[in-house]
Amino acid sequence: MAAGTSSRFVPLSQERPKGLLEVKGEILIERQIRQLREAGISDITVVTGYKADMFHYLQDKFGVSVVMNEDYARYNNTSSVVRILDRLSNTYLCSSDNYFTKNVFAEDPQESYYSALYADGETSEYCIVTDATGSIKEVRIGGRDSWYMVGHAYFTRSFSAIFSKILRDEYTRPETRRQYWEDVYIRHIDVLPMKINKYEAGDVFEFDTLDELRLFDKSYVTDTRSSVIKAICRQTGWKEGDLHDFKKADRSCQPLTFSFSVGERRYIYDSLAKESITEI
Repeated sequence: MAAGTSSRFVPLSQERPKGLLEVKGEILIERQIRQLREAGISDITVVTGYKADMFHYLQDKFGVSVVMNEDYARYNNTSSVVRILDRLSNTYLCSSDNYFTKNVFAEDPQESYYSALYADGETSEYCIVTDATGSIKEVRIGGRDSWYMVGHAYFTRSFSAIFSKILRDEYTRPETRRQYWEDVYIRHIDVLPMKINKYEAGDVFEFDTLDELRLFDKSYVTDTRSSVIKAICRQTGWKEGDLHDFKKADRSCQPLTFSFSVGERRYIYDSLAKESITEI
């Protein structure tokens, strides 16, 4: 899945989809495709939406299929999954912006699963409750000292058949279109058997902001790969590493407006304003 706008990753996501970011010398989605192919998986579909044209080169480079999700801007990831229901079988469902330090696709799973990491203390993630066999019995939004959903999931052929029928039926409802596919799964968890697949810290990474990415790939401290941030630094004399805590200032894609901090001070950048940078 590579359709989303990743607005929390502003301003980098305004210039390219997050799945096309370079991390430790590799493009995120290209790394996943290589790992899939190394595991013997060649039937790969990329669902695009935001800046879809930027993904087209993957067809020639890797031989993947590309499916367009025209509803990416108004609906959630159910709108991506519903477009590939006919392709679900024994299938990995992945987000293009995850970074796996080991090849998680080489495990030869026999049962459907959702991958998970452990959170010490409070978390707002989707927390997993299992029975003694590792079967997922409940998923709660938020919790403490809990395993939580992260990264990829694996569907068996039988799971795919049941899930596809449920999502097709539910997708007629506007509220379902605004939800994650995981929300649909949770509502029907009693007929969609799935195991937890636990990973150690450091196996799976999910970067929601530039600050999080900088902790993993320190080259982004001095080189953000962002023409917008570089322009701000030329204008102000700041270094790229001085800017942090970026937040989108509104919900629209244009104009490019976001806030950020330098030291203890907070600023807003508006690409269309005469004075593009103002302290707030």
